[in-house]
Amino acid sequence: MNSFPVSWLSIPINCDFSIHNLPYGVFSTQTRSKRIGVAIGSFILDLKEAETIGFFKKLDFDTDTLRKKKLNDFMAQGRPVWQCVRRRIQEILTQYHEFSGEKWVEKLLVPQAEATMHLPVKIGDYTDFYSSEEHATNVGRLFRPDNPLMPNWKYMPVAYHGRASSIVISETPFHRPKGQIRPNDHESPLFLPTRTLDFELEIAAIIGKSTELGQSVSTDQTGNYVFGFVLLNDWSARDIQRWEYQPLGPFLAKNFCSSISPWVVTMEALEPFRVASPLQEPDVFPYLKCTE
Repeated sequence: MNSFPVSWLSIPINCDFSIHNLPYGVFSTQTRSKRIGVAIGSFILDLKEAETIGFFKKLDFDTDTLRKKKLNDFMAQGRPVWQCVRRRIQEILTQYHEFSGEKWVEKLLVPQAEATMHLPVKIGDYTDFYSSEEHATNVGRLFRPDNPLMPNWKYMPVAYHGRASSIVISETPFHRPKGQIRPNDHESPLFLPTRTLDFELEIAAIIGKSTELGQSVSTDQTGNYVFGFVLLNDWSARDIQRWEYQPLGPFLAKNFCSSISPWVVTMEALEPFRVASPLQEPDVFPYLKCTE
């Protein structure tokens, strides 16, 4: 017996937006203001309309958070709510008989081709991490060919703060950044537009719950705070970075633009693809270990 949910909605083969994915985003159309939606097939399930109709009224959470223009208030409800809402959305998309005779389909389903996507969350802070040894080594090789991987990477998360206000939705145009560049044949730097604009395909974790100043969150509590992931394009002006990053790290070379994908893929959708972490040597400190 097939235990996987099957949607009554026709979904193209190999579509990224299957009943098992259901990523969240914020969209608008010519007739609908900004609102939260979930991608399914070539459509968007309008959660503001779903809440208005009453599809979530039996769930124990603040359903008004589904009527907002950003995901932040909904994410703040916590993982148990994220999970029950996901299950309810799957019910809506698989149990058509529950709503037979009601003209709700055209209200709930918006063709993606008619929608404009927006930043899904209000971003209060942004930290960029080296999350793999290979990536840290490859980037380090650009600036330190003889010593690409700094020793602290083996012991602690290596990161820098970026400019949250410079994060934009993918396909947003931006200006080529200007800054000081010091060519190898010059004793002093020049002020020029970057000549070596680079990109890095990365993933970004969306933190759903806030913390108090000074509060510590253990690694085992990750699942209660990380709502999901988006793709991130970390644009970089490498020639500007090469001159300015010593000794305090990236500045103008990295904070002029970072692009993210419009859909947030949840932790629940990614759970079947969880794999064991690679062996790290030397062993990490106890506060960095995760047993989840």
